[in-house]
Amino acid sequence: MNRTETLNTLRSGSNEFDVVVVGGGITGAGVAREAAGSGLRTLLVEQKDFSWGTSSRSSKMVHGGLRYLGSGHYGLTRDAVRERERLMAEAPGLIDPLRFIMPHFKGQFPGPRLFQTLLRVYDFIARNHSRHFLTPAESMFWVPGLTGENLAGASGFTDAVTDDSRLVLRLIAEARRDGALCLNYTRALEVKRSGGQVSGLLIQPEDNETPIEISAPLVINATGAWADRLQSSDTSEAAMNIRPLRGSHLVLPWSCLPVSCSVSLFHPEDGRPVFAFPWLGTTVLGTTDLDHEGDLDQEPVISEAETAYLLEIAARLFPGSPIGRGDILSTWAGVRPVVTDGSGKAPSKENREHELRVDRGLLSIAGGKLTTFRVIAREALTRGLGEDAGKVLRPASEPVFQAAKDSVRPAAVGHQCWQRLQGFYGPELDQLLASGSLEPVTPNQASDLLWAELYWACDKEDVQHLDDLLLRRTRLGLVLPNAGKALLPEIRSHCQPLLGWDDQRWAEEQARYLGIYHNAYSLPPAEASDAS
Repeated sequence: MNRTETLNTLRSGSNEFDVVVVGGGITGAGVAREAAGSGLRTLLVEQKDFSWGTSSRSSKMVHGGLRYLGSGHYGLTRDAVRERERLMAEAPGLIDPLRFIMPHFKGQFPGPRLFQTLLRVYDFIARNHSRHFLTPAESMFWVPGLTGENLAGASGFTDAVTDDSRLVLRLIAEARRDGALCLNYTRALEVKRSGGQVSGLLIQPEDNETPIEISAPLVINATGAWADRLQSSDTSEAAMNIRPLRGSHLVLPWSCLPVSCSVSLFHPEDGRPVFAFPWLGTTVLGTTDLDHEGDLDQEPVISEAETAYLLEIAARLFPGSPIGRGDILSTWAGVRPVVTDGSGKAPSKENREHELRVDRGLLSIAGGKLTTFRVIAREALTRGLGEDAGKVLRPASEPVFQAAKDSVRPAAVGHQCWQRLQGFYGPELDQLLASGSLEPVTPNQASDLLWAELYWACDKEDVQHLDDLLLRRTRLGLVLPNAGKALLPEIRSHCQPLLGWDDQRWAEEQARYLGIYHNAYSLPPAEASDAS
């Protein structure tokens, strides 16, 4: 059921649900997937696009978080490591193992012995052995170009990496397969109550001025950094003190910084770990961690100070590969919804545990990690459903993702691309392959995106704007120079008919997309003019 059909269904009077989820990021998508999989009548609404907020702008890591273990948050690390193992087993190609290398330099914290101790606990939780120690010579072999100055060796271990936006979309697809209705560009205007208890939600689609009233006894507020907007102002004990923290990243051509694993170093400025890792044929540098003061309804933007911070660590790690601002393909910045006690801690010292608040049928979630979305979703539904949860929720052992069918790999599709397609699209892969050309969109480049994937997104994945297609359904706007502007005429010839846009609409959408890219996914204007 497409977006128009879903709205028509709601307007026709089919608007009674067991649970309504507000927020189409990883947490909301996870809740919708578990709710629909448990047989609950489920509606999800997202005020912008699916994964528009934090969940398309994360560090792409599905990991346990060694630094959280080092800070004493054993429970968070335990849940995350176990979920990482589960996700890699259920959806290879969507969540893939990635080797991490942590160089150790003489006189710098943490030393090899302490770090190896942390890794021993990490491996114990995961019930496998991935850690090893590298001599300086072995470290240089694993990471060509790494500085050898004062290098004492390196620790290696395995975590995982994903395309976070595709992870959200896969969860949405799974929820829909079990009967959930999911709408992007639909605002939650007001939580409706009867006698103080939640009775439903008033929603408004972006393209229609008439609100729709939804009936439901349970509303789950999974809007992350926006969570306080739906909370009752007269219920102080149910409110959360959310501290928006920004993390920013630089995207570089892989040829500028050719790494085959994730290389990490503690930044000398604040001691925070910063990574250089391979992603979709590029190399990503990230991340920062500082208070975000901007309007949450506007795209977050990397600052000049953050850019310098990330370039500094690249220069320290790889002194033989100087990187200038002119090398940067794109940037992204995301806002983490961290729940704070208000004690004034440094951003990187804030607890990343998720928190829940219940207010007479409105359950709000904030905090948490990308990796633990299933754990958070099940806890939220258990709290929200109360005594009925044990009878209603499906067993925790049931898979998040349905396995892809045993299809025959087309000769035109390489093995690595085939695994990615199975992970991204699961049971829908055969339909995707039949939807269009299996030729790569950018032949002879690192990206293996197929034209069929663009056709599928335009036809099946609720693309409302061009930036939905090029920044979230695909990542062409991040991995190609200048937002992929040179490719836009060809994309137009393929996609405009599928989207049903006339020439004026396409021109408006192209201008909107390029404006968003230049304002939020490239260097700030003052820096761009100085790029070299």
